[in-house]
Amino acid sequence: MGASSIGRRRALVAGRFSFEPMGATAGDLMARDVACRWLGEAGLAYDVASAPVLGDGLDWRSADPTAYSHLVFVCGPADRRAPLPELLERFAGCRMVGLDVSMDRPLEEWNPFHALVERDSSRTTRPDLAFAAPAVRVPAVGVVLVPHQREYGERGRHADVEAAIERVMSSTRAVSVAIDTALTNDPSTRDPATLRSAAEAESLIARMDAVVTTRLHGLVLALRAGVPAVAIDPIAGGAKVLRQAGALGWPHALPADELSDARLREALDCCLSAEGREAARACGERAVHAMGDIRERFLTSL
Repeated sequence: MGASSIGRRRALVAGRFSFEPMGATAGDLMARDVACRWLGEAGLAYDVASAPVLGDGLDWRSADPTAYSHLVFVCGPADRRAPLPELLERFAGCRMVGLDVSMDRPLEEWNPFHALVERDSSRTTRPDLAFAAPAVRVPAVGVVLVPHQREYGERGRHADVEAAIERVMSSTRAVSVAIDTALTNDPSTRDPATLRSAAEAESLIARMDAVVTTRLHGLVLALRAGVPAVAIDPIAGGAKVLRQAGALGWPHALPADELSDARLREALDCCLSAEGREAARACGERAVHAMGDIRERFLTSL
């Protein structure tokens, strides 16, 4: 079928992302976008049925079935559980196309599609459609926070600082990775995300593009690995975090009582730049070099 003939028709693209109870994975959305791109390249107009939580798209329950020649169901399991049967029934007048789906039953028992290019079924298995999606990368920013420090009393500004970090990270095109440098090996209390050793903490921080931290060792482990860090001292007037940044000559350190979203965003932008990465590497090397003098002072004191 040529582009000129299908250009007069319209498809509705649906999937698990169309159903509020099911939600959507990253792979679902990547496969959806690939299907939409292929439809556009073929000259077939389309709409996307999306659950309200995803924002863009339309509600398939209120869409006019007579407006569509095709229903393309893309990605994920295709089974007889609700609400898929409701979708298929509502658009029964369309040509049903299953794309990148996993068929949970043998095809001779159940296959509601007129055309099926499945991911896996009783007859074949194919690579997932996400392989055709363009590679899109965003920076990974480790967020290393210190718990409320009672020893500083009313000088502590932890809640205000954390709220500012949350606002800035939520508006930054980056993935926020929570990293806790507090360690435990107790399997009865350890959360799966809790790190077990210093090596694990350092390895995770070293893989970040930048770090935002209120912990002194969040700053230290980042710069030691050559990762730029925005260090925020959560104590009004400054305490050990600002003093450590001063000792290291690291410029991206902010006091809690002078913190603003604009200053935090500017510092993070600097840390995510190539210049920020080079500055962090050089700063870490200077600090390592200074260990020789500290060692000599320690041994002399003995």
